[in-house]
Amino acid sequence: MRFALIGAGVIGTVHARLVEALGDDGVLAAVVDRDVDRAGKIVAQYGGRAYATPAEAYAAEELDAVSICLPSALHADTAVEALEAGKHVIIEKPVDITLAAADRVIRAQQETGGTVSVISQRRFQPPVTQIRTAIDTGALGRVTSGIAESAFFRPQSYYDGDGWRGTLAIDGGGALMNQGIHALDLLVWMLGRPVQVTAQTGRLAHEGIEVEDLASASILFESGAIGLTLASTAAFPGRPVRLTIHGDQGTAVLDDDELAYFAAANAEQPEAPVLDGPDGWAPTELAHLAQYRDFVAAVREGRPPGVTLEDGRRSLATVLAVYESARSGRPVELED
Repeated sequence: MRFALIGAGVIGTVHARLVEALGDDGVLAAVVDRDVDRAGKIVAQYGGRAYATPAEAYAAEELDAVSICLPSALHADTAVEALEAGKHVIIEKPVDITLAAADRVIRAQQETGGTVSVISQRRFQPPVTQIRTAIDTGALGRVTSGIAESAFFRPQSYYDGDGWRGTLAIDGGGALMNQGIHALDLLVWMLGRPVQVTAQTGRLAHEGIEVEDLASASILFESGAIGLTLASTAAFPGRPVRLTIHGDQGTAVLDDDELAYFAAANAEQPEAPVLDGPDGWAPTELAHLAQYRDFVAAVREGRPPGVTLEDGRRSLATVLAVYESARSGRPVELED
């Protein structure tokens, strides 16, 4: 599969490495960035040709898929352009910063028949797969609650380094939209459709930003289960993601990329799948590669990818409900 990478920043370099790791299943044919010299640095390491705009790359190259690694508010327009050009699409999280933008991509996907996946690589981690299997097989019984914690730290320089970070217009949000959305996505994936959110946010440890560096929320799900989430970039020195799922017959805990605890009244711990990849890659990197492999397989097999565009929209809708509840001081209802 021939890929174009759109956006040659830090995350773009990560995606170039992932395409390279696909081996015979993927080749980086084009790197697009308005700073062509920056695109050229990725090309020098991972191959392909540098272009200033997607249109130039689409006109010059035979491409199958596009990986969008731009600032969040640019995702939807770029995805629609790619779909209309006949390309399949991977979008870095979040899908965009508004539901209207996400819906534009959904309409374009429906009209073109392209495959679209939103990055949520933690779903592919073996311990996460074990927890989901325990839910699906009934090992945990009725799922009653969950807790997703993303207690990270970002120094002031993180926000000062790029003109768009920490802005409402381009970043769309802070600790939850950009960091905590991964763990929130897992919580929603495990517990089902969220129907009501009550939340608070704060900006406590950073200056000159328009977004939160701390968010907490209580989420009521359609099943009656209740989820709690905390997202922070103000928790020095930062801790790994922690996810706890409780049921009336068992409990499972993800901590530090491992299944740290599992107990079930009438079931054994599910077997962990094995992810293969380059030596020395971290668990989250292998999961990222697994999502790329799933995307390639989904295109070839004509099936939905493991993380769909609708999945990305649901996570975005939950984030936006958190922000609205925090602004209004009231619970916010979510529509499916």
